[in-house]
Amino acid sequence: MFSSTDKPLIMGILNVTPDSFSDGGKFTDLNVALQQVQRMQAEGVDIIDIGGESTRPGSDPVPQIEQIQRVVPAITAIREQLNCTLAMSIDTTSSVVAKAALDAGATIINDVSGGRADPAILTLAAMTNTPIILMHSLGTPKTMQDHPYYDDVIAEVVDALKQCVAAALAAGIKKENIMLDPGIGFGKRKQDNLSLLAHLDALVALGFPVLLGASRKRFMGTLCDVNEPSELVTATAVTTALGVMAGVRLFRVHDVKENRQAADVAYAIKQSRLPI
Repeated sequence: MFSSTDKPLIMGILNVTPDSFSDGGKFTDLNVALQQVQRMQAEGVDIIDIGGESTRPGSDPVPQIEQIQRVVPAITAIREQLNCTLAMSIDTTSSVVAKAALDAGATIINDVSGGRADPAILTLAAMTNTPIILMHSLGTPKTMQDHPYYDDVIAEVVDALKQCVAAALAAGIKKENIMLDPGIGFGKRKQDNLSLLAHLDALVALGFPVLLGASRKRFMGTLCDVNEPSELVTATAVTTALGVMAGVRLFRVHDVKENRQAADVAYAIKQSRLPI
């Protein structure tokens, strides 16, 4: 999916949910969702990430059939009505939902549980030769922010992701189909998120493409004295630029235009470094 010379990729978020933390309810109407996809295409998006279940802190699980009823019509319409050939990821922890999404035209699995919630999702990815993003998190979305604690967040997240990779490889997933996500905001305190952002190179060193999903996250609002997530566009773009410099390859964002610019400028600067 990547080569050593590839520019960073921008993954645009399309939550067809009523309750996601930043954009819940905005794109439940199919026509509005299609308009958002067209907007993201115009702004330079590389991947559309579609989710039918909110994983915000404190959220409850959504039945598989309800997730399918939300995401499959959107995926089908994007492929057929927009004739969109962009890569499309399904944001789910369920192998049943993932299969329905792949059958409808999704091409990547984005699993915030890292394959732990439903190990069959790893088998599905292996059998269909589908790239999969494995994210670190603590517990479930319902409980993950109930007093999370780490002795050494970098070492513990790295170790947990290594275990996710081992399980994926054991299930038959090809190494080149694995991507990793440190799970910013998923069972992390503010200081944990900041430490992970300061040491993204430790994750890149694992040898797999890294996805960063810091978009509009609450911990940045506490730093900027901002309560409204939509006001954290600039803060998010800063994390994107820093991520590019650290070697992150993929950025999951709500605001494509601003983060496309941040990624492209940071990448150009990084490419201009003189070899030592």
